[in-house]
Amino acid sequence: MNQIPTSYLNSNNGTSILAFGDGPMVKITACNAVDAIQRFIDEHKHKHIFICLSYDLKNDIEPLESNNVDFMKFPKAILWVPETVVRFDSGNFKFIQGSENPESLEFIHSFQQQEVNESYAPFPYKLSPRTSKETYINHVLEIQQEIQQGSIYEVNYCQEFFAEHVKIENPLNTYFKLNKITKAPYSAYMNIDDFTLFCGSPESFIRKKGARIYSSPIKGTKKRGHSETEDEALKKALLSDPKERAENIMIVDLVRNDLSRIATPNSVQVDELLGIHSFETVHQMISTISCEVPKKLAFKDILNATFPMGSMTGAPKFSAMNIIEEHEDFKRGIYSGSIGYLKPNGDFDLNVIIRTLIHNKQTNYLSCPVGGAITIKSSPEAEYDECLVKIKGILDQMNA
Repeated sequence: MNQIPTSYLNSNNGTSILAFGDGPMVKITACNAVDAIQRFIDEHKHKHIFICLSYDLKNDIEPLESNNVDFMKFPKAILWVPETVVRFDSGNFKFIQGSENPESLEFIHSFQQQEVNESYAPFPYKLSPRTSKETYINHVLEIQQEIQQGSIYEVNYCQEFFAEHVKIENPLNTYFKLNKITKAPYSAYMNIDDFTLFCGSPESFIRKKGARIYSSPIKGTKKRGHSETEDEALKKALLSDPKERAENIMIVDLVRNDLSRIATPNSVQVDELLGIHSFETVHQMISTISCEVPKKLAFKDILNATFPMGSMTGAPKFSAMNIIEEHEDFKRGIYSGSIGYLKPNGDFDLNVIIRTLIHNKQTNYLSCPVGGAITIKSSPEAEYDECLVKIKGILDQMNA
């Protein structure tokens, strides 16, 4: 099972999508990557297409570069048409691509057995920060100087936690352990090519349903409390925090601007502003923005207008991406990119790759980056602590 290309997109609400089996696949590394993505989609119309988009796809959308050290070596994009796709709903499943046969049924039943088996293998890997706390704080201060000078309003600054010489013998077991910790609505497992992704993301990048596109950026984080009373107090503190509200509203404005580039006239709207949503390890502030789009709008046009997601760059987006490159000490690759799938009817659902363990099976390199939004009101110490809250909630329990 570990050798078969597999993707599991898990909403943790009783519905999920399982894809597996050999099929057409493209690994895109060259220039003009967005056009190559569109060509693959056009060649495989009326199929379910699963997709991984690297953050560094930005370099094909804007005149940008990524010259930091590439430890993970993830390509700009991977697209794959699986032999079999199954939709789960409340324990039942339905084939939506491929055929029901003894081999596919055996794979599905084995997968289901692993999902309910909570005998998790040990996860003995200790991830180390690539960036020291002192260096991190210095970079935050330098970013705030850029903000003070007026060249930027907000920057999503990230650091990497990593481990080398890591062999994960049972990756599916590792994913199910992570999912029990996070129970996130945009959780995903992707075992494809040289890479395995264990994703516990709570964030939607962009999704299309019919003629409408939705984006739900996250900005604003508080840890979970130890009691219901403490939890409620932390949620109220998050909602009333002027710094967190400002972060979120800036990204809402950015997304509204991105969507306006492809929207039909006067159709951009804010469906939810500053909503507080609770997950297993954190509370998050989430807003949702949507718009109508023309019927024949190509997928590449949507990418060109919206990628990468503003919640992982900052605002203005172009300036933020340049500043990110100056201050981070690793190439993001698939981190802060996206996993998702496209339906035969043109609808799609793409997440934001955060709260994710990324493993290169060939080099045995394991990475778990984490970041946060830097504004003029940010406390460097508090931003560093927020990074630790995000990663420790996962790694401490994975190592338990």
